[in-house]
This record gives sequence, structure tokens and C-alpha cells, in this order.
Amino acid sequence: MANLAKLDYAALDITGKNYLTWVLDTKIHLEARNLGDTIREESSSYSQERAKAMIFIRRHFDEELKSEYLMVEDPLTIWNTLRSRYNHQTTVILPGDRYEWTHLRIQDFKLVAKYNSTLFRITSQLKLCGDTITKENLLEKTFSTFHASNVLIRQQYRARDFT
Repeated sequence: MANLAKLDYAALDITGKNYLTWVLDTKIHLEARNLGDTIREESSSYSQERAKAMIFIRRHFDEELKSEYLMVEDPLTIWNTLRSRYNHQTTVILPGDRYEWTHLRIQDFKLVAKYNSTLFRITSQLKLCGDTITKENLLEKTFSTFHASNVLIRQQYRARDFT
């Protein structure tokens, strides 16, 4: 349990619910340590680099995952195995996030900051799943969810290209 306090980011859960963020964080950290080549198909990395990458990757595993992949020694092999196991998360997460996006309304929040936080959380998830959300989409989403009594404000914001 003491190792968990030293993690750079959250360990990959055995259910894979945090797989998308884990992959992104792991890629970034491996690149920062000059170990990014170890998880690429046409890698020319040395065995010492692959060992360092495996240590780093395994350190960010749930304990049950560590025991499951105990015999795997190559970072590319484990990377591809995890991709085939968990990459379906985009198809699981995407419909829920799209549903949240569709039903998000500013009037459901007491504070604009809470609305913004939820809006950016949903858009981040959508971007992780491959959807593109532009500034125009964000503004249109906000304007279109104003309460009916605020139609004039909505029209003024649109007319002045409020950003």
C-alpha cells in the first residue's frame, strides 16, 4: 500500500474503467523518461530501456493486474495485450458521455462554475473517445440550454459573438 502513495498517476484498475486516462498518462510519462519507443511496433530500444519501461508500467497496475501479467516481460507485449483487453472502453463510455452531453443544461446547476466543470469533464471524455468538440459547440450548447426566460440574453450573446 505504501507504493500507491508514490504513484505519478492513478494505477490501472482491473476493471479498466480508467484505461483511457491511464494510457494517456503512461504514454506521456514514458516519453518524458525517453522510454516511449519501448511501446512502439518498430522499436529499436535496448533491453535495459524495456526493463525500465516494464518497471514503470507495472508500478501503475492494480495488484490483481500485476499478478495476472506476472510472466510478461516485454512492454510492447503488455501494451498490446491491455489494448485488446480494454480498448472497448471507448464504445462503453462514449454513449454515456453523449447522453450526458445531450441532457446537459445550464439551468440544472446553481453555480456557473459547477456547470463549466461538468461541461469540461464531459468534453474531455468525448475527446478521449475520439469525438471533436469545438468552441462553437461549447458556446452553442451553453446558449441553447439557457432558461426560456433568458432568450433575450441568449440572442445578445450570439449577436455579439460572445466567447
